[in-house]
Amino acid sequence: MFNKKVHGDTRTSLANLDSGIGSRLFDIFNVFLLVLIALSCILPIWYTLCVSLSQKSFAAAGMVTLWPRGFNLTSYTRIMDDKLFWKSFMTSIERVVLGTGISIATITLMAYPLSKSSRDFPARNFVMWTVIFCMLFNGGTVPWFVTMKSLHLNNTIWGLVLGASLPMFHVILMMNFIRNIPKDLEEAAVVDGAGPWYLLFKIVIPVSKPVIATIVLFNAVFHWNEFFNGLVLMSKAEDYPLQTYIQQLVVVLNTSAMSEDQYKILSELSNQTLNAAKLFIAVIPVMVVYPMLQKYFITGITLGSVKE
Repeated sequence: MFNKKVHGDTRTSLANLDSGIGSRLFDIFNVFLLVLIALSCILPIWYTLCVSLSQKSFAAAGMVTLWPRGFNLTSYTRIMDDKLFWKSFMTSIERVVLGTGISIATITLMAYPLSKSSRDFPARNFVMWTVIFCMLFNGGTVPWFVTMKSLHLNNTIWGLVLGASLPMFHVILMMNFIRNIPKDLEEAAVVDGAGPWYLLFKIVIPVSKPVIATIVLFNAVFHWNEFFNGLVLMSKAEDYPLQTYIQQLVVVLNTSAMSEDQYKILSELSNQTLNAAKLFIAVIPVMVVYPMLQKYFITGITLGSVKE
């Protein structure tokens, strides 16, 4: 009997040892995988910065790797004088602010009634199927452009903003989040005489901060990174948002009336370094905003996608 007990304890110890080794190997693999993912996100941005700070000859020869070669700030100095770049930058800022604000308002006003039952909102099922259909299918670029032009929204900031002001996926995301809010909160407010607008602004919206922050992040990044609408709707380069401007990057050089100092700048400047500087500047706002909203991101996604 003593031998059986000894053998049993030995097998238990070996099992615990194997489990401990397996757990450590799994942790090491996870750390290694996450480091690779992090590097795949960081290195392209770092490489772009290094190219923007490098000398023209090194960048053209492909000799820039993970550190600037022939360090200089010529590209950034040139950008400071590029009025078209900064005009596009401010257009994108205006687009993000207006577009995100309007989207949050329209999404909230649509998601709240859809979160109710068919008894409270008789047309809910019809509207819900319409939302799903619009999320899966769209009319295409040509009908969309014709509609925007007929509404006189081309060549205006409102075309960029209103053309994508109601993403259906975000409506479903917020609707599901609101449906997870305990009904007791609204029922208690109704007993005290609260109406629908009071319920929405005093109870639903304050409780829905995680999903609102998530949708704000989605919409802000979309409006900042989107370039195709600007390319289609805007007929003048002066009206382009930043990403459309970057997508159309062309450095037009007039060498007929250059001074000696301007020739010197030209000898240190290339499309590659200048465009890298513009790309890096365009990434900065997203890198600044995202960490501020990251704490709400996972909560908003998980709680807003568990049921229809």
